[in-house]
Amino acid sequence: MARISSTRIAPDSGTVLKQLGLLGELVGNWKGHGFNLIARPDFHDNTDLYLQLNQTRETLKFEAIGSPIPNRGFGQDDIELFGLTYLQQIADAGKDGALHIEPGIWITQPNTSFPPESVPEPQQLVARMGTIPHGNSILVEGVAAPFVGSPVLKSGGSQYSFSLFPSFNSTPFGVQPTAPGAVFNAAGSSEKLTAPTVPATPFPQYDTTIPIGPIPPGPLNPPFTLNTRTPFDTNPPEPPLPANINGVPIQDVVNDPITLLQKDVQDLVNQGYTFEGVSLNISTETPLTFLTNPNSGPGGPKTTVNVPQFGGGIENIQFLAGESQNIGGTQKPVENADTAIVYATFWIEKAHNKNTGHSFIQLQYAQMVVLNFPILHLLKGTPPTYVNLGWPHITVATLKKSFS
Repeated sequence: MARISSTRIAPDSGTVLKQLGLLGELVGNWKGHGFNLIARPDFHDNTDLYLQLNQTRETLKFEAIGSPIPNRGFGQDDIELFGLTYLQQIADAGKDGALHIEPGIWITQPNTSFPPESVPEPQQLVARMGTIPHGNSILVEGVAAPFVGSPVLKSGGSQYSFSLFPSFNSTPFGVQPTAPGAVFNAAGSSEKLTAPTVPATPFPQYDTTIPIGPIPPGPLNPPFTLNTRTPFDTNPPEPPLPANINGVPIQDVVNDPITLLQKDVQDLVNQGYTFEGVSLNISTETPLTFLTNPNSGPGGPKTTVNVPQFGGGIENIQFLAGESQNIGGTQKPVENADTAIVYATFWIEKAHNKNTGHSFIQLQYAQMVVLNFPILHLLKGTPPTYVNLGWPHITVATLKKSFS
């Protein structure tokens, strides 16, 4: 390969799109709807957590970077990256308030020999670099692969077709405070059924049959006397959660928000649409461990997922990372809301209706962000116990390419 000059003339747009390969269809503007679930600390209300739930509207804009991005090599010759910039903006549906804004870059990387990093054709190594205003920077890496068939839906042994990840379940899961790693709950788990297997109090926020506000007398002692879940203490007051979203029961949405994506695709399949496209599976670390049986608890059988990677990671400002404190005579990490792991699947979907001839392009994604923060829980007759948990923050959306 010829050495890459620092004064190369940028190629034409057709060449750039060709070099983007499986990322090429992302170029353009996307608009649509989605759902956001985040468990966050709640120091203000003196309770264990606040479960924030939002129906969302989203715009996502991609622009191709108009030239190669040279990376200089010592152990091998230089390589060229090709990429896109993006700007993601998410708002609460029906409101003007911003929930999330994220500028960033997607890139493709060729297979390399130093270090040896490769995937078989026609797959491609891809990475996403993003900056989040809370004080996080992420580098999430993995693989792009073409697919033919209905995306997102459960198929064979796959919980979500063309995703490498067997679960985007929202139930909290135990994290070992003194060792890295986490075990993600199986798809279909519910907090109500999983709680007896986890060394922590049950979390009424995840049970939509329990109204927000004061919790009736039960096995819990203060300070956990409030069920803090949207729309608790919102200003101005918000309406209660709907019974369902697009026909999906709200409890199913809370357990596993990706059910909303599955409903969108199933509706299209019922109308006669078929699909082909590209899946993008990315994570900040590998391997990832998942429980295989719903509600089995940390002692249940597990499966390991490996995502092709060539780096990756997360940086947090110190406020999010917190500090170490002496709890019960032992130094414990006490985070405010430290981002520990990110994994996601994006589906670029070309939909075609065999009955009407109508075609369009759709983008769906499901993203899991793990926030680490502890609680001190109290059970009647027992002393306060420090419990460090992983708290899922899940975002899903269905977007269509827009020309406005």
